[in-house]
Amino acid sequence: MDKKVIWITGASSGIGEATAYQFAKSGYRLVLSSRREDELLRVKKETGLPDEDVLVLPMDAANYDNFGTLTEKVYAHFGRIDVLYNNAGISQRSFVQETELSVYKRLLDIDLLSVIALTKSVLPIMVKQNSGKIAVTSSVAGHVATPGRSGYAAAKFGLHGFFDALRAEVYKNNIGVTIICPGYIQTDISKNALSSDGTQYGQMDQNQASGMPVEKCAEKIYRAISSGKNEVYIGGKEILGVYIKRFFPKLLAKIVQKQAPK
Repeated sequence: MDKKVIWITGASSGIGEATAYQFAKSGYRLVLSSRREDELLRVKKETGLPDEDVLVLPMDAANYDNFGTLTEKVYAHFGRIDVLYNNAGISQRSFVQETELSVYKRLLDIDLLSVIALTKSVLPIMVKQNSGKIAVTSSVAGHVATPGRSGYAAAKFGLHGFFDALRAEVYKNNIGVTIICPGYIQTDISKNALSSDGTQYGQMDQNQASGMPVEKCAEKIYRAISSGKNEVYIGGKEILGVYIKRFFPKLLAKIVQKQAPK
């Protein structure tokens, strides 16, 4: 029972699934959450961990009024939460002028407000423990906004503000905060992205298809969380945009203006 516990949202596929396997082989007990219970059960089986070391906890990220009850279930089952990895999210492929307001609301609900809500739900447990790590999947888009990603970028920019402030508040409680900024990773994020009317985009972006393998991304996420990094950028040459913006903002603006949505 001295094994540490990590709660991973968005654990049924992509980065969340790969990160679950990484933490499982590193000796953690797991709480796996997403909407798709059947896929969570598949991931649980693939971890190879005994039943008592994995709690499958279906959740809808948009229904954050239920997070208090879910947090109580995790605490009742394991008696502690050592790491919360806020990974659930959804992307966007649509221009501002064509995008319905309901699409922006859904993006902000899932990518920002639900993350804040779950973090606030788990935080009292970590304060009581006087220990813990909170991680969140942001994006390179949390630093560099590009065409077709206005709502997605707005939510990711918001995550940086919230978690930078949180880090400054909870360091005295021995709680670390890690912001993870992936670039192009081989996942289905573009297929599941929202179009202008809220329907599924349904296409694999070329940059996504040729991006970093998700297993390599998960290894880097594990190291970043374990070592207590404040922020980490994961990907290929696209992460250079973060540094270009920092030192040459006008140059980046010109580059982004010429970039076709991908």
